[in-house]
Amino acid sequence: MYRENVLKQRLAKGESVFGCWVDTGSSTVIEILGHAGFDFVVIDLEHGQGDIGSATEMIRAAQVTGMSAVIRVPSNDPIFLKRILEVGADSLMIPQIETAEEAKAAVRACRYPPQGARGYAAPVVRASSYGKVKDYIHRANDNLLLILQIESASAVKHAAEIASVEGVDVAFIGVNDLGGSIGKLEQLDHPDVRKLVAEAEAALKKTGRVMGTVPSAGATPKELFAAGYRMVPLAVDVALLRDAALACVREHAPSGKNAPGEAKRY
Repeated sequence: MYRENVLKQRLAKGESVFGCWVDTGSSTVIEILGHAGFDFVVIDLEHGQGDIGSATEMIRAAQVTGMSAVIRVPSNDPIFLKRILEVGADSLMIPQIETAEEAKAAVRACRYPPQGARGYAAPVVRASSYGKVKDYIHRANDNLLLILQIESASAVKHAAEIASVEGVDVAFIGVNDLGGSIGKLEQLDHPDVRKLVAEAEAALKKTGRVMGTVPSAGATPKELFAAGYRMVPLAVDVALLRDAALACVREHAPSGKNAPGEAKRY
């Protein structure tokens, strides 16, 4: 169902937004997060559970609460991008963008001609409210929020070029994969990883594009917002439930029951 992209409008006004990553593939979880007051959710189809069908239900759940839904797609695949747009996604996050050419390909796949090469089926897809929005093809391009992820040392070298591609709205730094690209996976506070993050930040700030990332290496959401980031997912649904469950068991388990160990944070 077509909606004006409030998330894109808020970012265009200079606002900062906070969200939650969703890996469970659960529409119920989406509703709970929406009622809790998050600005947006990232529905993760790269690492999380779910497919296009379940993503459609999760988008519906977000719309019911008035919350924005961002779909992280598995890859920069034009066929998948077309299909997820047609079920009503209006905000997409694409992982592992390495070059400006890859960024241009993403923009081209997501936009109708003449700005792009998105295939036409507007009168029958959910995105146009099944044809009820007669001028959908003229509104869809501008309504799309496109978020590209910078997740490797090589991508950092091209970060400014990637973010400067017309049609890109947000550059999102993936710190853990950034570290992994130089052999420092899960070493978020390693000086070499922090140096790469700082290089990416400096390059992106020059472009004027919105920056996004997740809290890492002791950088709290408040610190990230203060540093110039304007799109920050604060938490992950799995971690929220896991940590609450562990705390509950530790506090209330009968005497003598082994306490669970501390889970690794995402």
